[in-house]
Amino acid sequence: MTDLERARELERLMRAYGDGVLRLCYVCLRDEALAHDAAQEAFFKAWRALDRLRPGDTERAWLFRIAVNACRDMRRGAWARHTSRRALEEAPEPACEMAAQDAEPLRAVLALPQKDRQAVLLYYYQGFSQEEIARALGVPPATVRSRLLRARRKLKKALKEWYFDA
Repeated sequence: MTDLERARELERLMRAYGDGVLRLCYVCLRDEALAHDAAQEAFFKAWRALDRLRPGDTERAWLFRIAVNACRDMRRGAWARHTSRRALEEAPEPACEMAAQDAEPLRAVLALPQKDRQAVLLYYYQGFSQEEIARALGVPPATVRSRLLRARRKLKKALKEWYFDA
């Protein structure tokens, strides 16, 4: 693949999946600036590995797996070592354009453990199937099902007063 072909392919991927990758990075990192950095890193890594898309993987699952790994790398990096974990966990409601008008459901999703958050984001916000999530996260489909079930239980409890019966 020539450099021009690679650049065109990267541009196509960014148009098709850029918003979704950024949202995933935001939910994983809880910081808008870091999410932009991680998304940029994910696309750079994808550009370098365009010819290594695994058989059986959709390009979307492949790209989201790269993004999840970029977020993991950022969380393990020097920034994460010098930033209080507690400060990350007590992040205020999102102040970026990704936040909805009523941010209560988003706050509840952000309060979930990292692995559950990823599964919820990919399933409900990105429309991935459980099998695609399993490929994107590098876990068995049964693990995805249990993470989604656990997350649903926690969200139902956290949002029980947000919803009401007529």
